[in-house]
Amino acid sequence: METDMEHEDRQVIIAVGREYGSGGHEIAKMIAERMNLPFYDRNLLSEVAREKGIDVSAIEKYDESPRRAFVSQTVRGYSNAPEDGLANMEFDYIRAMASRGDSFVIVGRCADAILAGNKGLITIFVTADDDRKIERISRIVNVSEAEAARMIRAKNKKRKSYHNYYSDGKWGDSRYYDLLINSSRLGLEKTADVIEAYIKARTGQS
Repeated sequence: METDMEHEDRQVIIAVGREYGSGGHEIAKMIAERMNLPFYDRNLLSEVAREKGIDVSAIEKYDESPRRAFVSQTVRGYSNAPEDGLANMEFDYIRAMASRGDSFVIVGRCADAILAGNKGLITIFVTADDDRKIERISRIVNVSEAEAARMIRAKNKKRKSYHNYYSDGKWGDSRYYDLLINSSRLGLEKTADVIEAYIKARTGQS
């Protein structure tokens, strides 16, 4: 199906990094829906699995996970780590979409780094205040605030390790993104408004 962006013959790729609990996933999905663009997050796994003929349940636990060095090794430039295997399959899939000229919104998966240099790429990072992240995760996952804080630390440590392992840029460092925004200031809807306005300004849309 032809999207609005593709109809204008101008590729736009919105790569969204996010802290756990910041609402970055929801904001990215809003942007995709508003701009009529395909949206990729965990559903990218299903696309990769179908292309490779792999059972998605066999690979989902390795999604956005850094390689565990103590249980893997590299021989003649090739790694036997399943984390590396899945990461490279996802990266290849993302590069292929970009090479075809597809426009899309993608969350995580180091898209900001692996597509660096693409003229249509716009990189966003969504952060939030700790108390707001804790309140959000506590409510959504139905856990105590202490457990929510523990989950946030663990998830963000994993995301940071994954991104920094496969990328030259540093996860969450404003120097490596076009726009870094704190969703606590305006809430999810209005944060999406700001990001959408930025994207339209960048792409010359009214």
